[in-house]
Amino acid sequence: MAFGRKRDKTEEKPKFNKESLKEALKIFVYIRPYRWYLIFGLLLLFLSSMVFMVFPYLSGLMIDIAQGEEVYDLTLGKIGWILAGILVIQGLFSYARVMFFAQVSERGIADVRKAVYDKMIGLPIVFFEENRVGELVSRITADIEKLYNAFSITLAEFIRQVIILIVGIVFLAVTTPRLALIMLASFPVIVVGAMFFGRFIRKLSKKRQEELAHSNTILNETIQSIQAVKSFTNEVFESIRYGKSIHTVVNISLKYARGRALFAVFIVTLLFGALFFIIWEGAMMVQTGRITAGQLVAFVSYTAIIGGAIAGLGSFYTELLGAVGATERVREILKYDAEVDLTAPSDVSDEKLDLKGHIKMTDVHFSYPTRTDVPVLKGINLEAKAGEKIALVGSSGAGKSTIVQLILRFYNIEQGQITIDDKDINALPLSSYRSHMAIVPQEVMLFGGTIRENILYGNPDADESAIIEAARQSNSWDFIQSFPEGLDTIVGERGVKLSGGQRQRIAIARAILRDPTVLILDEATSSLDAESERMVQDALNTLMQGRTSIIIAHRLATIRDVDKIYVIDNGIVAESGTHTELNDKADGLYQKLAALQFQPESSSQLTD
Repeated sequence: MAFGRKRDKTEEKPKFNKESLKEALKIFVYIRPYRWYLIFGLLLLFLSSMVFMVFPYLSGLMIDIAQGEEVYDLTLGKIGWILAGILVIQGLFSYARVMFFAQVSERGIADVRKAVYDKMIGLPIVFFEENRVGELVSRITADIEKLYNAFSITLAEFIRQVIILIVGIVFLAVTTPRLALIMLASFPVIVVGAMFFGRFIRKLSKKRQEELAHSNTILNETIQSIQAVKSFTNEVFESIRYGKSIHTVVNISLKYARGRALFAVFIVTLLFGALFFIIWEGAMMVQTGRITAGQLVAFVSYTAIIGGAIAGLGSFYTELLGAVGATERVREILKYDAEVDLTAPSDVSDEKLDLKGHIKMTDVHFSYPTRTDVPVLKGINLEAKAGEKIALVGSSGAGKSTIVQLILRFYNIEQGQITIDDKDINALPLSSYRSHMAIVPQEVMLFGGTIRENILYGNPDADESAIIEAARQSNSWDFIQSFPEGLDTIVGERGVKLSGGQRQRIAIARAILRDPTVLILDEATSSLDAESERMVQDALNTLMQGRTSIIIAHRLATIRDVDKIYVIDNGIVAESGTHTELNDKADGLYQKLAALQFQPESSSQLTD
C-alpha cells in the first residue's frame, strides 16, 4: 500500500555547457570511420536547404508575372520548368542525404551498441551488484536509441532549421528591409513566448498525468488487497485516501485547463495579430507601389518558414539535450575498467595454462564491496589437492558461496592469498585461469536456445560426437532422444520447458564438455526429487573423476565419500576432516548438523 511512498523525481535535464558538450563530442570517435558519409551528408543538407529556400521566391515571381510584370524575361511556363527541375534536384539531394546519414547513424550507433555491450559483459561482478538490470538495459537500448535519433534525424534537422533561419532573414533583409525589421521586432519574440507558454502547459499536463497515475496506483492496490482492506474494515480509510488523490487531480486539471485557455487567447490575439499586422503593412506597401504583390507573397512565405524554424529549433534543442544526457550515461559505462578487455587480443593463449588443480587458501579475509562494513570471511585456510574432492558445509550465510566466488576471481580478497599449483591466482591471465573452471549451480540458468547450444556453451568448438558423449555421461541422452527434435529442442527462456532434473543434467553435460581442471558444485542436487537426485548424482560422480572438486552441500549424505570436509561457521573454518572423523567428534558442529538432518536415524544413516 502506498501510504508514504515517494514518487519518482523527474530526471534532471542535462545542460548545454562547454564541459558537457566536450564530453558529448567524444562519442564521435565511433563516427570517425564513417566521417566522409557525414561530411557529404552535411554538404547535401546545406545544398538542399538552399534549394528549398528558392521556392518562396519563385512563388512571388509567379504572382508578379501573372499580373503582367516583366521579370528577368521569364514566363510562367519557364518558371514551371525551373520548379520541376528544382524538385528533381531537391529529391536527388534529399535521397542521397538520407542515405549518407543512414550510413553514419546505422553503422556508427551499431559500433556504439557493440562497444557498450562488450564493455558491460567484461565488467566485474561488483558492477552488476551496484546497478539495476533495468537501468543497464536502458543504457544499451533507450539511451543509445536517443543517440541514433540524434545522428539520423535530430542533428540534421537542427542544422537545417539554422540554415533556413539565417538564409530567410538575410533574404528578407535584402528584398523587403522594412517588413523584415517589423517581423524581427515582433514575430520571434512572440514565437519564443509561445514556446515558453507551451512548456509551462506541458509541465501542468505532466503533473496531471503523474497525479492521475498516483490515484490509479491507489485504485489498483486497493482492489488487489481487497481482502486486507475488508479484514481491517478500512473501506472508509481507502475511500478518503482515493478521494484526496482525485481532488488533487481535479485542482491540477483546472489549472491545466486555465493554462490552455490563456494559451489559446495568446495565439489568437498576439501571434495571429502580429502576423496579420505584418500582412496589413505589406498590403499598404503594395498599394503605394513600394513592393510588388509577388514580393509580399514571398515575404509571407519566408516569414512562415522562419517562424516554423524558430519553433523547430526549440524542440530539436530539447532532443539534443536528451542526446547529450544519453551520451553521458553511455560514456559512464565505457569509462569503467573491465576485468576482461574484449577489444584487446584475448588473454586465452593458444597454449593454455598447464594447471593441475591444487588450490590453497591462506588466511583469506574478505568483505563484499557493496557492504565493506560486514566481514564475511575472517581468515579462511583450506586446501584441495589436485584430483581431490572437498566439501564446504555450514549454515546459510556462513561464507561457503563466497569462498567459491573468490576462487573464481569474481572479487579481490582484502588479505591473504589464494593459489593454484602454488601460483597466485591474481598473477594469472583471468580468462585463461577461468577456462580451467566449471560450475554446476543449484539454480541452473539455461539460455533460451536449443539443448545443443546450451551444452556447447561449455566448449563452442566441440563436434557432434563430443556433444553426444557429454550427454551420455550426464545421463541426459535418453530424455534428449525422447524429444522429437532431439538436440535441437528449444528449452525456452531460462530452460522453462525442461524439468529441474533435466536442466541440472544439461548443466552437467555442459561442464563435461568443458573438461575443467577444477569443478565447483554449488548444492547441485538440493532442489531435486529423489529420482532426479539419483540420476544427477550418478552424473556428478562421473564428472568428478580425476578432477579437483569443490562441493557446497546442505545434504550431508551426498558428501560422505569426499576426501575432506570443511565446516564453515561465521567466516572461519570451524572444523575439518573426513566424514568419519567429524561424525565421531563429540559435540562437534558437523555432528550437530548431521543430527538435525538425519534425526532420529542419524546414527544409522551416517555410519552405514
